[in-house]
Amino acid sequence: MTFTFTALLCLVLGALFLVGGLAKPILTVQPDSVVYKQTTVTFLCKGTRVAKQYILYKEGYQYLGSTQIPQKPKNKAEFSIPKVDPNQAGQYQCPYQTQDGWSEFSNSLELVVTGERTHRLPSLSLDCQKVGLFTGLTPPRAKQDNEYIFSNQHYKALYSVGPVTSSQRWTFRCYSNDQRSPLEWSEPSNPLELLFSGTLQKPTIKAEPASVVTSGSAVSIWCQRSLDTEIYVLHKEGSKKHLGTRSQEKPENKAKFSIPSVTQQHGGQYRCYCHSSAGWSEPSDTLELVVTGIYNNKTSLTALPSPVVTFGENMTLKCVSKEGYDKFTLTKKGQKFLSSQNSQFIPSITQYQALFSIDRVTPDHRGTFRCYGYYNQTPHLWSVPSKPLEIHISGLSKKPSLLTHQGQILDPGKSLTLQCCSDVNYDRFALYKLGGADFTHYGVQWTQSGRSLANFTLGPVSSSTGGQYRCYGAHNLSSEWSASSDPLNIFITGQLPFSPSLSVKPNSTVHSGDNVTLLCQSTYKVDTFILSKEGAAHQPERLKSKSEAWDFQAELSMSAVTSDLSGTYRCYRSQDSSPYLLSYASDPVELTVSGEVTLNSQRLEGYLKALAGVSVAFLLFLFILIFLLLRQRHQGKLRKDEIPRRTGRHCLSLTTSLLQRPAEEEPQGVTYAQVKGSRLRRAEAVLPSVMSGEVLDTKDGQAEDDTEIDSQAAESKEPQDVTYVQLCIRSLRQGAAAPPPSLAGEASEESTVYAALAITQPGSVPSNKEQ
Repeated sequence: MTFTFTALLCLVLGALFLVGGLAKPILTVQPDSVVYKQTTVTFLCKGTRVAKQYILYKEGYQYLGSTQIPQKPKNKAEFSIPKVDPNQAGQYQCPYQTQDGWSEFSNSLELVVTGERTHRLPSLSLDCQKVGLFTGLTPPRAKQDNEYIFSNQHYKALYSVGPVTSSQRWTFRCYSNDQRSPLEWSEPSNPLELLFSGTLQKPTIKAEPASVVTSGSAVSIWCQRSLDTEIYVLHKEGSKKHLGTRSQEKPENKAKFSIPSVTQQHGGQYRCYCHSSAGWSEPSDTLELVVTGIYNNKTSLTALPSPVVTFGENMTLKCVSKEGYDKFTLTKKGQKFLSSQNSQFIPSITQYQALFSIDRVTPDHRGTFRCYGYYNQTPHLWSVPSKPLEIHISGLSKKPSLLTHQGQILDPGKSLTLQCCSDVNYDRFALYKLGGADFTHYGVQWTQSGRSLANFTLGPVSSSTGGQYRCYGAHNLSSEWSASSDPLNIFITGQLPFSPSLSVKPNSTVHSGDNVTLLCQSTYKVDTFILSKEGAAHQPERLKSKSEAWDFQAELSMSAVTSDLSGTYRCYRSQDSSPYLLSYASDPVELTVSGEVTLNSQRLEGYLKALAGVSVAFLLFLFILIFLLLRQRHQGKLRKDEIPRRTGRHCLSLTTSLLQRPAEEEPQGVTYAQVKGSRLRRAEAVLPSVMSGEVLDTKDGQAEDDTEIDSQAAESKEPQDVTYVQLCIRSLRQGAAAPPPSLAGEASEESTVYAALAITQPGSVPSNKEQ
């Protein structure tokens, strides 16, 4: 109806005004033909220089009867409407007048006023869904009748745009209106900007300080490209608008998008784009921005077997929570470290957990780790973090030693100092307690006698002090720690009631080489007995308890004991749930191993004396032998008739001193000697062993001397250790090789000298006659 009326009006006016072929004016409006209510609108009607006046018409009527005198250069006129309202929306036209008459009317200009509260606010995405008629904003501007969707009880209208190119930037809004007032529109939807990425090099994207951000903190997202760029755009996946657009006054190769306070809405995946005169770039890789602290149920993170891991070994990080999160995730230095793991419910601890395995750790794995929990429907919203867990890598240099001068079993309140030392010149040391989240103490080294060491004071001790300790060394220029020292267990007594008892079998005093058994017993439940020796440098023995009848016991058997095992022993009770907390000690048991030191000393002393005796005897024998040989050679030169005939046998007995024979009894003839050491039962065995079965004849007092020797030997019933030397000298007639057989029973013409040197072994007591 409006368009018909306008057409008739134009025909009437054309007949009234003398139209002398004047050009049709052009009508425009500023700032836009679709304006928000209360906005000032200015119409511009452009005609010719010879125009005398311009008139603005609305809906075929002169607008408030106003005319505008053309401004210089008189080819246009302005018509302003301050603070438009929906009543001023409509169709506008303008003509101009010259001395030749009136021109044609300009083309109609439609003024739309938005912001009408009677219409509900629509939304715009790939679909525009809201109640009423939807209209898109140029470019291009179009109208579409709506369609009711029963599934979601909404109205929608679909618009097709294109063809599109990467050089275009289009921003769209949609409105709703009523057919009864087609130029009165609702509030606009949020703008929807369409970007069409091209084939230029994609930029890089990163977050500072990290991509895992605590709720309420600030974060900056950087978009960077190797070439200078005029426009940077940051887009969040699933969002209906871009997070930000940066138009650089001077082309630069990076842009910063700041979020001063992160909320749940900021969690998600981001990409950025770059635009230059050559067009749009490809999208960057995806940046995953995670917001933590959304859920208050904490998690805990532990390292298995410990947070100090030897280079090349395997490590497992365990994340645990009472909350039934769908997944757990692990971060290092604010970045996601490993893929998330599904949680598993563990009935024994009534908690949920996930295990993260790391094979063959390297120095790159050292650092601070945390774990979080989250639900599958909100993967970018995480719980509050666990406490930080510091991972240290060791084993890259020689291990130090860990010791204590106060012993490993201490009463509460006692002072304890652990000393870590090494012959490697380490600059610093660290002490770690098994089960801890990090090093217990750090120590500055000092040097003593070429060794570097550090003291760690832990006293006065309490139940929390008990545990297993290790220490590590490091150089200032390196962040890697040495290999671990051997473990040192510290036990705290008095933490369990009822002391056990300790006994020793067969006796507390035994001889070296005997078998000994130490028995710990208790009438109260015991998982493990701890058996210690006072002053021992080695670790106390851990004895697994066995239930026997109505008590618990454990025994330590020692075979072939030595004097080193002598000492004071004590026994303690322990439970597996707290293996380093002990009961008070049992009564002490003193074990004495005797005999070994005295016996060995006596034997050694005896052997040395025997060796000395044999050596002296041999030297004396050698001296006598040489003397006699020289003597015999000298006498062989004498005449036969000058050599007195000698018969009989003469034996010389030497005990502790050598008895010199008279000079006139020097033997002649063949000389022989026998040296022999023997342990004799009877002294009378000496002479038969020497004479080798020969018949010995005695003369005068010689036989009596021999009889006296036999009687002295018979008086001694106890065996004696004797080392002796026997020297026999036989003198034969010249020319006679052997005594004739007929004279076997008679006195031999040969002369024999016999000498015996006796040395009594230690421990034997000679008789007075022997002395």
